Amino acid sequence: METLNDKKSRVPHTYVIICGFVILMAILTYVIPAGSYSTVFNEEIRKDVIDPNSFEYVEKSPVSLLSLLTSVTLGMQGVGDVIFFVFIIGGSMEIINATGAIEHGVGTLARNKFMGKFFIPVFAFVFGLMGATFGASDELVVFAPIGVAVAHAFGYDALTGLSAVTLGAACGFNAGFLNPFSTGVAQSIAELPMYSGIELRIVVFVIMFAVTVWYIMRYAKKVKADPKASIVYGCRCETEKEDVDISQIAKMGKRDVAIMLLFVAGIIFMVYGVFNWEWYIDEMSGIFIAVGVIAGIIGGLNLNKIANTFVEGAASLTFGALVTGFAKAIVIVMEEGQIMDTIIHALSQAVIALPTGISVVGMFIVQIIVNFFIPSSTGQAATIMPIMIPLSDIVQVTRQTAVLCFQFGDGFSNSIIPTSTVLMSYLAVTKVPYNKWFKFIWPLMLIWICIGAVILIAANLINYGPF
Repeated sequence: METLNDKKSRVPHTYVIICGFVILMAILTYVIPAGSYSTVFNEEIRKDVIDPNSFEYVEKSPVSLLSLLTSVTLGMQGVGDVIFFVFIIGGSMEIINATGAIEHGVGTLARNKFMGKFFIPVFAFVFGLMGATFGASDELVVFAPIGVAVAHAFGYDALTGLSAVTLGAACGFNAGFLNPFSTGVAQSIAELPMYSGIELRIVVFVIMFAVTVWYIMRYAKKVKADPKASIVYGCRCETEKEDVDISQIAKMGKRDVAIMLLFVAGIIFMVYGVFNWEWYIDEMSGIFIAVGVIAGIIGGLNLNKIANTFVEGAASLTFGALVTGFAKAIVIVMEEGQIMDTIIHALSQAVIALPTGISVVGMFIVQIIVNFFIPSSTGQAATIMPIMIPLSDIVQVTRQTAVLCFQFGDGFSNSIIPTSTVLMSYLAVTKVPYNKWFKFIWPLMLIWICIGAVILIAANLINYGPF
């Protein structure tokens, strides 16, 4: 584990990176010429969009020290609804986890006699749905050791079990057809109807799931035939096995079934409200609170336990929630210094230079680069979407395609970059060295990126909407 920790220690903290960007942008307001676009109201989409021919340079207005210091506070205020939404989801999901319903369900699946052959697609699908519907990622770290234990029980290695959990969840998170963190936040910034364009994102999930399961099963088959073919052969995750005793996990009972049915009903009700009653973050937050509290009562938790668990769950997402406000400070500094439009203009010229059909690929590459420095979905959305949305208007890429571009750029590389705290947590609890994981994942990463590029080009060609 020394190698993993050493690697982690060389990676700057996300808050350090973001604050560095805030300071850099403040400095750049003294260097980059100020500029401004005019906006026009687009009758077709009923939104204000940038007039691509209206850019002009204006008088400089560099950001003062006081404005720099207050930008974080203003950033918190500017995305307050998103911050509290993240806290509420974290608290409610922690209550559901505390009932043991999810753990018992996974344990029941793991003990099924048919799981020896099908545990990879089953686990990947279950955790994929969690990633797609409520943006589960760090919440699933506790299930990684269970995945490893199941893999060992059926003659596979730790990588097989870990990947069934983490890559399954990644497929769902990346497609994000109902993901409140990536899709929801990005669409709110893009002024799109919440969860609109869901049909294509479901297709994306199916494609990614099929390719990923094929990749994992192909590797698992080699390991089962020859254990020495394992990438982690001889590593601590194989030589110092401390597998979770699956037999000690309680079977799924009536209460657990009731809680999971309640959760599914809550998701369905929320989606119906979003599409039919124009619900937004406030209403969705209310549904999550109700589901969490009722689940706690069904699970036998008393009111004090429910309250304490909610606070613990909300606290566990403090990092992801507050980073959104810090990231918003970058935008506030750029807007106050009037360099936002200048940067958008420069990016648009670079993207416009690309052939029209693949201009979205240029945006995709920018997203991947940004994600290395800001791996938080909500934080990156607050940082990059205010730039990408007007850029998409200029280069005539639909806003829905720009959101999909963000999802891919944000999600794919989180499974390989060392700045992803979730990935490093997965590796830590399963004792899988980062260099071994990198060797396993990089071919799949290239496949994902190629699939993403093809889907984005297709989405651009069909004018994936609403705009």
